[in-house]
Amino acid sequence: MCPVSERANGSSNYWTRVEIIDLRHFTSADLRPLLEEETKAWARVLSWDYSSSAEMILRYVDARILPGYAAVERGRLHGYSFFVYENSKGVIGDLFVEEESSREGGDHAIEKRLITHVVETLQQSPGVKRIEAQLLVHPSGSVALPFESQGFRRFQRLFMALPLKNGGKIPAPKTPKGFEIRRWTEQDYQTAASLIMECYRGHVDSEINDQYRTQQGALRFLNNIVRFPGCGYFDNSASFVAIDKGNGNVVGVILCSRVRGDVGHVTQVCILPKYRGHHLGWALMEASAYDLSKRNFHQLTLTVTEANHGAVELYKRLGFTIDRVFDAFVWGE
Repeated sequence: MCPVSERANGSSNYWTRVEIIDLRHFTSADLRPLLEEETKAWARVLSWDYSSSAEMILRYVDARILPGYAAVERGRLHGYSFFVYENSKGVIGDLFVEEESSREGGDHAIEKRLITHVVETLQQSPGVKRIEAQLLVHPSGSVALPFESQGFRRFQRLFMALPLKNGGKIPAPKTPKGFEIRRWTEQDYQTAASLIMECYRGHVDSEINDQYRTQQGALRFLNNIVRFPGCGYFDNSASFVAIDKGNGNVVGVILCSRVRGDVGHVTQVCILPKYRGHHLGWALMEASAYDLSKRNFHQLTLTVTEANHGAVELYKRLGFTIDRVFDAFVWGE
């Protein structure tokens, strides 16, 4: 794609020229100042240590294997976005523009130009039938226009947080009668994948993340959150499964990661449909919160689709509050 000129309408300090250039023309030295600012933004907005993800991005940049675009003005990078290919799907992994540039650009102009280039590239890529994006640090609606103008569906999602140290201790979890709650083990992989697929059949979240639709996809999802640091570092101690004592089957699961030294994040919680109403979701959430509080964690966070009203109400009753609303976007099958 050719470079494009950017001007902020109605601003006296507009960019005389911002070029959108293939990310693979740059090195980690070019991108590092931007990633350092992004790491501070994740810490400020989400209480999330983004440094390990930033270092991974920089390694991929130096290897010239990370597709994406950078916003450049007079040789200096002001923003970037990257994406990855997963078979017939494209996933937009990140979008960030430094705060000063975003202000001077006005109305998130640079972010929108970057997203437009990414979306056009993915939609024109042979074999790509689906595109997904979730942009946690961007407020809902702020960069929606280039997605919606290209036919993306938009889902509002909530980032919620529970303080674990607020003048008292988290109560010990109570296990519903007839069930057992035990810690996650490596042997739970296959069972948990089947459970996730069953739990999300026909669910709004399977529209947002197509990995929930198949056993193989659910296994990839589990592998990404348990064995790779893309969503924090997996915390086995705060991850549990619920078991029906009558038949020994796993009927629920909660998985938790550390996204900062003292902050846990629920990456997955689900209960088989026929076991809902037994307060197992509540018990699993309490088990994770209790374990984290015993280890002096200060906060537990999670994300949930706003349309999932039952889950949102459960989290509110547990004491979670909505810290921010962000968007998920989906195009194609």
